[in-house]
Amino acid sequence: MSPIALPTQHAAVLHGAKDLHFEERTLWPPHQGQAQVAVMATGLCGSDLHYYAHGRNGDFVVQAPLVLGHEAAGIVTAVGPGVKHLVPGQRVAIEAGIMCNNCSYCAKGRYNLCKNMRFCSSAKTFPHADGTLQERMNHPAHVLHPLPDNLSFEQAALAEPLSVLIHASRRADFSPSSHNTTVLVFGVGAIGLLACALAKSYGASRVVAIDINQTRLDFALQNGFAQQVYCLPISDRAKTTDEQLRRAKENISAALTEFNMPDGFDLVFECTGAEPCIQMSIHAAVTGGKVMLVGMGSRNVTLPLSAAATREVDIHGSFRYAHTYPTALALLASGKLPGIEKIITHRFSLQDTARAFELLARGRDDEGNMVLKVMVGPQ
Repeated sequence: MSPIALPTQHAAVLHGAKDLHFEERTLWPPHQGQAQVAVMATGLCGSDLHYYAHGRNGDFVVQAPLVLGHEAAGIVTAVGPGVKHLVPGQRVAIEAGIMCNNCSYCAKGRYNLCKNMRFCSSAKTFPHADGTLQERMNHPAHVLHPLPDNLSFEQAALAEPLSVLIHASRRADFSPSSHNTTVLVFGVGAIGLLACALAKSYGASRVVAIDINQTRLDFALQNGFAQQVYCLPISDRAKTTDEQLRRAKENISAALTEFNMPDGFDLVFECTGAEPCIQMSIHAAVTGGKVMLVGMGSRNVTLPLSAAATREVDIHGSFRYAHTYPTALALLASGKLPGIEKIITHRFSLQDTARAFELLARGRDDEGNMVLKVMVGPQ
């Protein structure tokens, strides 16, 4: 008896730093509880870029060939045994985190902290779980979310980074009923712009942004993401910790004066992960305000903790998301995030994924246009 020939598909596979191969792979049928998805759009993330550029993301080192990508949407092409709520042809968003549903964190509904989490495109666990930069993938059906009819695949891919902000907002008790809240966002990359858009959709009375990149700030202002912006001055690295903390306080004081908000903001989203911005964020919060640490960057940071403690400024950490996808998809389809698709600035085919990463690393294309969110799709 001749063996049954299985179909194949293509994937962009990372073998090491800047060593990305476009490979043909066997396409296996979905297992129990899985669905097979034809991936139609994947947004490239900063963590993907770290893996591509360095073969690692912080402490997580690529130990075997890995498919990157975790901001994605596609079409169900097959379902495995036991899958009842999805059918072939259905459009879905792919939630990349696969929780264990057995640990204490999963039982509490905080599955983003699951001790046994396997996150597609992350090298934290081994064997690694492949991400979405492939033509088709098998994925647990319970973390595939049906799309509203009026949502495109690219818009649906934004549900992943938007989920990060929805989760952070819940941690800060910031919701659509928070109408009189003033919000300051540090960093206007894709995550920062989504933070601004979410704050506006929640009815914040003031939404402003700070960055070191005037072009990005102009984009945020011109496209209605922020009502006012401030460009931080770039200076030489401080020689001492005391000098760094003094500069942080002086720089944010100048920004608050420019915003005519000398007492600070109710809620500060820190989306850069840069130590000076984290330091400034504490001084930027009003007495009794909140700082949300969203950006991932500096591992060890010196903070003006007395300025937080004596003014009761709450500093919250936020990691990924839990139970956010239905909310994110509904919000994206609602029209309450006007112009959100403008965050998507460049598009590539799956075969050109390496070029997409190189462009993201440069930050500007050959015509000098700014790069924000890069989408990768089928051939």
